[in-house]
Amino acid sequence: MRIKKTKFKGLVILNGVRHQDQRGYLRELVIEKLIKKKFKFQITSLSKKNVLRGLHFQIKKPQGKLISVIKGEIFDVAVDLRKNSKTFGKHFSIRLNEKNCTAVFIPPGFAHGFLSLKKENIVCYSCTEYRSPHNERSLKYNDPKLKIQWPSKKPNISKKDENADNFETLIR
Repeated sequence: MRIKKTKFKGLVILNGVRHQDQRGYLRELVIEKLIKKKFKFQITSLSKKNVLRGLHFQIKKPQGKLISVIKGEIFDVAVDLRKNSKTFGKHFSIRLNEKNCTAVFIPPGFAHGFLSLKKENIVCYSCTEYRSPHNERSLKYNDPKLKIQWPSKKPNISKKDENADNFETLIR
């Protein structure tokens, strides 16, 4: 597994190895000692094509998240909400899929979301903090201030995400 730094402090790309033969494949998802993080909580999500989840974050006990795709492909986005960061208000995006064996670690202080690109998409999240429903917030995925170029103009989103806050409201 190789780690590649990005211009966002703490946000790294992990390029894994896929060991494949006629029976199938084996893939390492995370090696904690390489990224020097401990994960308390792991979840998976299943999303149909064109489902957009996010942009989510927690205001107290923010989560660092390692995002891997088990099946399918996603357009993954992280928005830096750390007010003292050089990249505050900027976003990072990457395509993750089952074949490229790439994962991304998003440090605490970012909003995160993704758009599902295939018929069936299974995403694994390894989180540094437990989920705290009363501290969860959503940032509007299509806020013009963020300038995110989503690969779909009309994604399928939840009511919660439909009613998300815009960036200007959040930073006040």
